[in-house]
Amino acid sequence: MQNMHQGYPIETLVRFLKARDWNIAKANKMIVDCLNWRLENGIDNILTKPIIPTDLYKSVRDSQLVGFSGYTRQGLPVIAIGVGLSTFDKQSVNYYVQSHIQMNEYRDRVLLPAAAKKCGKYVGTCVKVLDMTGLRLSALNNIKLLTVISSIDDLNYPEKTDTYYIVNAPYIFSACWKVVKPLLQERTRRKVQVLQGCGRDELLKIMDYASLPHFCKREGSGSSKHSSSGETDNCFSLDHPNHQQLYNYVKQQAAQIEPVAPLKQGSVHVKFPETDLECAKIAVTIESEVQKYEGQNGSGLCNSLHKLKVGDA
Repeated sequence: MQNMHQGYPIETLVRFLKARDWNIAKANKMIVDCLNWRLENGIDNILTKPIIPTDLYKSVRDSQLVGFSGYTRQGLPVIAIGVGLSTFDKQSVNYYVQSHIQMNEYRDRVLLPAAAKKCGKYVGTCVKVLDMTGLRLSALNNIKLLTVISSIDDLNYPEKTDTYYIVNAPYIFSACWKVVKPLLQERTRRKVQVLQGCGRDELLKIMDYASLPHFCKREGSGSSKHSSSGETDNCFSLDHPNHQQLYNYVKQQAAQIEPVAPLKQGSVHVKFPETDLECAKIAVTIESEVQKYEGQNGSGLCNSLHKLKVGDA
């Protein structure tokens, strides 16, 4: 429980209460289930389990595009996610889930406490910038893995995101968003903002230029895996300073536990929680919507996607 609340037990209880619409019995069950999940899967020790060798971890980073780019002016960490260009095809599902949980735990145990200390007040959430560059119908292949990851977050890391900013959204996203939006709870809908283009101008209202994800720094930049400014500017890259800090932190924690024994290779096997009902319903809806477009003939689909704009959503 201490690893969960990091010195803020009341604020942590409030997060779970919000996630269960202030129903005390349901929030209590959610916390107990979460603590059991952490115990059964050794989550408290997951930051002592580096994904090695480095080349293997690099392949995870190159296909699961997630990174930390800086802070908002209110001190909230900025998490960038390359939704459209993440392929999840270089390693097993277990490595992607392990990496995701490690980033969650690093955020909660390192980034957020550091932000709170710097701001002199509690900081318990982050903002996420989701880049839809390259989003295609083939993304449906990853829907099961994304549903697993989403369920892990919803059930064990509730109310950790202040706002989701969607940028570089193609029409296929807009079409899915139209049918998914009504399925979301009102508090979730309020968190999602679909921005025009790369979202730079809107995001600069809440963060400095240096904290912008690389794909937001100029129109049309996208979340290419190789930034024009070099790998150190690409927050998805293992060479980015923030990813280096995370990776070195995990290796240092491992060395403190077993200073003599060599680090063990292999992924951490985490028991996947039962899919959250809301996540499952959304996944089915997205699959159905995508299949509608897939059912059209190729030329008709291409023409319609070119003609329709994101602003129509």
